[in-house]
Amino acid sequence: MRPERIASFGAQPRTSLGALCLAGVLAGLSSLSPQPVAAADSDAGAVLARAARQIVGADQGVYVEAADGHVLLAQAEAHPVHPASVSKVPTTLALLRMLGPDYRFVTTFSVSGHLAGNRLDGQLVVQAGTNPDPALVDEDALLVAQRLNGLGIDSIRGPLRVQGPLMFDWQNDPQGDRLAHALSGQTPPAAWNAVLALQSGAAHLRITAPPSLQWLSAVDTAPVAARDAISAKALPVLATPTVNRVLTLRSEPLLPLLKSLDDYSNNIVALLAQAAGGAAAVQRLARASVPEPMRAEITLGDGAGVDPRNRLSPRAAVKLLRALEQQLATSGHSLPDVLPVSGVDAGTLHDRLNGADAAGRVVGKTGTYGDYGASALIGAIRTRDQGEVYFAILNHGLPVPVARRRQDAFVRVLLAHLTSVRWQHAADALPAIARAQLVSAP
Repeated sequence: MRPERIASFGAQPRTSLGALCLAGVLAGLSSLSPQPVAAADSDAGAVLARAARQIVGADQGVYVEAADGHVLLAQAEAHPVHPASVSKVPTTLALLRMLGPDYRFVTTFSVSGHLAGNRLDGQLVVQAGTNPDPALVDEDALLVAQRLNGLGIDSIRGPLRVQGPLMFDWQNDPQGDRLAHALSGQTPPAAWNAVLALQSGAAHLRITAPPSLQWLSAVDTAPVAARDAISAKALPVLATPTVNRVLTLRSEPLLPLLKSLDDYSNNIVALLAQAAGGAAAVQRLARASVPEPMRAEITLGDGAGVDPRNRLSPRAAVKLLRALEQQLATSGHSLPDVLPVSGVDAGTLHDRLNGADAAGRVVGKTGTYGDYGASALIGAIRTRDQGEVYFAILNHGLPVPVARRRQDAFVRVLLAHLTSVRWQHAADALPAIARAQLVSAP
């Protein structure tokens, strides 16, 4: 997984917030005793407004909304700024709405030719499908190679053809070169260890080396235009068994796939957005999911947060988070099923808000793009007496480390003034390959 991009800013500018140390900030607010918002709404609102100005900065966007829609804090709430990877929230919403949480990306491997011993004189055709699997990786290739080895195929004298926009190991792979490399067993040890762990309960397996396919001659590395000519000369018709087999690889379901990508804020989501119709379609759906006055506050040039045109306002970000929650509820899921929980899930929130006062109490989405001066944190907090409380902090024009310290400090103040409780969520250590499905048909 590729974490969010952070630019280097060198020396940090001095700040009047006492070095923005959390202890110092909270000490500065010690005269304002934490109390539940329900008990003294106006006082709590004053506390949060003061905290937003002193901690986050009076020119920065902060918005907090209770479950019933009551606004607890609004500071520059309608001002759209670059949200960085918070842009992944509307993309996640669009994908779940258009495809559903159980959708699987499909890749087929068609094997045909003549079998001479353990050598296939034929071809392997990889069909990427209309929506290419964005998470086709080394472990998947090892499973395919293992299945082909089980069919008696250890080497192939013929071409590997790719049909459709294949992606492999998080990159475009139009010729299948990266895939062929992995099918030959040249994968990181961790990939094979993951496959072995998956199959550890299969008593009949006594394999210690990764499965592999040996590519014979120069066919596999020849340019596409030359492969037919090579294979035509190299593959005489032999009186040997004919092999025609199709292997269908179905990715893990969309929901856990999105959870993994959002936890680590992987920018492959930008390409994944194509399955939802592209950035323009995601933007249309996002705008339709918020009140009409907020629609102009949403601009998406891509679905991941890289495009410099992307813009969100704090209040629109909260409404999109709530729309995502409502979409998840239609299938019996909730926000922790697709977004990281602080101090619990691996990824961008694992080492943030992970102390005893905050771990497990915030589910949300980070955003970081230092080149644009963009840093963001939006999320939801469960409370005993007010249901869920939603917040968005969209920083602009700040060094990333400074912005993150301000965000975390403000959220801790927010937690202190709400009767917050932990989300009922445990980290899922099951690897993606354990949820994938590989079936074969003659």
